[in-house]
Amino acid sequence: MAQQPATAAPHSIQPVMFLPHGGGPCFFMDWPDTWDHMAAHLRGIAATLPCRPDGIVVVSGHWETGVPTVTSSPHPSLIYDYHGFPAHTYELRYPVPGSPTLAAQMCHLLDKAGIPNAQDPTRGLDHGVFIPFLLAFPQADIPVVELSLQRDLLAGMELRIGASLQPLRAQNVLIVGTGMTYHNLHHFMGSNPQFNTVSHDFDTWLTHAVEAQPDIRNEALTHWTQAPGAHICHPRPEHLLPLVFAAGAAGQDRGVRDYSDTIMGKALSGFRFG
Repeated sequence: MAQQPATAAPHSIQPVMFLPHGGGPCFFMDWPDTWDHMAAHLRGIAATLPCRPDGIVVVSGHWETGVPTVTSSPHPSLIYDYHGFPAHTYELRYPVPGSPTLAAQMCHLLDKAGIPNAQDPTRGLDHGVFIPFLLAFPQADIPVVELSLQRDLLAGMELRIGASLQPLRAQNVLIVGTGMTYHNLHHFMGSNPQFNTVSHDFDTWLTHAVEAQPDIRNEALTHWTQAPGAHICHPRPEHLLPLVFAAGAAGQDRGVRDYSDTIMGKALSGFRFG
């Protein structure tokens, strides 16, 4: 079981994280050696935090709405939004509490930033949340509120949304984006070395962008489509935009790549700010 950090100290400032969430319920299947490094990274996340968070705000690549929407149920269900996997992967449980109070606070901050928003008291947590969190926060005792991506999938707006929620960090709330830095399912399991090379070129660009000074970082991420291989690595950007959201919430904190791997020939990374 992953080590949990100590009880929160006053005025703790949590980092912002972008976590790779793998492929479907990959960590809970017989898939030898493929996802082991990623699983180990996720299991070690809690021990790297300055203290135990009082709440977690998370954006995954698996919920899109017309306006930013938050889960406001005190007891969110799970959404098994993956298909064709072994039966036992649909029996996974993650009985984490939600937080209507944190959800309302998020909406207040979005209102202050002039960003229309909504609450959804019935929506549960998708697999982009509960699958990595089963490893990262296995005790399921830290309240989680999920925030949707905007359906128009504009990087500049996700930066702005993330920036509006930055004050939560000083209230001991951990802000997380989960996705994948490579997400072309058509090519992911293929053996064409051309696409492997493209993924590594894009990953190199992305790492330089994230680790740059914040103003340069945000400009680069806003125009991520100009990166080498951008549209091959991300035919749709929904799995990259949680990283852009995280960069917005990071404010002036620099980013660093804290996870790097090659899976099925494709380069994958995770990042941390602060």
